[in-house]
Amino acid sequence: MAQDVTTPNIDEAQWDTPTVKKLIPEFSTHKPRILLMYGSLRERSYSRLAVEEAARILNKLGAETRIFNPHGLPQTDTEDASHPKVQELRDMVIWSEGQVWCSPERHGAMTSIFKSQIDWIPLSLGGVRPTQGKTLALMQVCGGSQSFNTVNQMRILGRWMRMVTIPNQSSVPKAFLEFNDEGRMNPSPFYNRIVDVLEELMKFTLLLRDNKEYFVDRYSERVESAEELSKRVNQKSI
Repeated sequence: MAQDVTTPNIDEAQWDTPTVKKLIPEFSTHKPRILLMYGSLRERSYSRLAVEEAARILNKLGAETRIFNPHGLPQTDTEDASHPKVQELRDMVIWSEGQVWCSPERHGAMTSIFKSQIDWIPLSLGGVRPTQGKTLALMQVCGGSQSFNTVNQMRILGRWMRMVTIPNQSSVPKAFLEFNDEGRMNPSPFYNRIVDVLEELMKFTLLLRDNKEYFVDRYSERVESAEELSKRVNQKSI
């Protein structure tokens, strides 16, 4: 018996078969724009020190970096989006082509300082999806033994924000032993792993940033848009 390969539910007008030729053949030449975010307000914040070390590595890899300082960012729903720190964060997110998130682990989870930053980033902003299709690398610092609770949670957040979260990740145990008095990270396998993560982030960002719109283009949204357009064009005069 012949297999039925028909697809009567498909809207052929909105169907797209991916091909290599549909990828953008010319790539941007400007430095990849990477935003780094951390999750602690302590004077000696190890997530901040890790992010600062990551920024140095990214700059050496050819990126342009910005670090968001969460000090002064209000808790969500206590201010509106016109707050200067909220605007600063959102502008940085829109500017970025890739991001690095680093949070301490507190009570087996990311800190409220870090989560509050994510909560201020909307999925849609004035018709623009500020995080969709952008690359993301995840790191965490631990006060004790190595754990992956925080990076696992942030991976869920990254997926929810429609970001391309790279496979590699970093978790630094006993972070207080990994940084010297000047705040620089000591040479170690943990440092090398951070280099691995950032190198991978750069590769994914260079590959995806000019093809982002094509990679996130969805059949269901094309169908919905076509239906909305049809309703608007064909509506009867009142």
